[in-house]
Amino acid sequence: MLKSPLARSVALLAAFGAQTAIAQEAIVQERPAAFVDAATVVPGLIAEMRYATAHNFTGRPIDGYEARHCLLTKEAASALAAVARDLAPQGLFIKAFDCYRPTRAVENFIRWARDFNDQVARAEFYPNVDKRTLFRDGYIASNSGHSRGSTIDMTLARADGTELDMGTHFDFFSPRSWTADASINPEQHANRMLLVAAMRRHGFRNYDKEWWHFTLMPEPFPDTYFNFPVR
Repeated sequence: MLKSPLARSVALLAAFGAQTAIAQEAIVQERPAAFVDAATVVPGLIAEMRYATAHNFTGRPIDGYEARHCLLTKEAASALAAVARDLAPQGLFIKAFDCYRPTRAVENFIRWARDFNDQVARAEFYPNVDKRTLFRDGYIASNSGHSRGSTIDMTLARADGTELDMGTHFDFFSPRSWTADASINPEQHANRMLLVAAMRRHGFRNYDKEWWHFTLMPEPFPDTYFNFPVR
């Protein structure tokens, strides 16, 4: 039976809507022009990118990390390049643990945090923290500044990749990871202050509860949370 003109119109509109949704999804999957691979800009950058691997607090690779690339806004990458040039005479390089983080990765963290039986990586990353309090205590956020593209988790390393001693490793959930923690030794404190000062000179602000966490100020996208994959 032939469809009425109205039925044909509805079908065409539905098809057009589906195609539009597919097109919008494709756009979301592409890296915006405002972002760059920081390794192409920052001299000597070591992109470890933990969440593309199983070596992180969940014990498995995280959604949205399809490659070990440090993606940042152009402004953040340019500022980070200036930091790298300042540090080079000291034989120091930037090692990136995490850069841009898709919102799908944050959702992955939230699902993991709500599964109290999943304690695979507890011994290394949160030995003295009750997993049920991770949100309350600020170790995991339901919205991450990383998703805005101008935040980096990082440390300083020698040319062979050996990290300076910062008193704790990356993503160690403990007050010992607070930048100004008084329990670390003088060398560890000096290394943290070296990192903070180098980043501050070029516009990055440290999060005082994570010595490794820095955000460029002002942010190019202060209210936008991106979800394209790292690839």
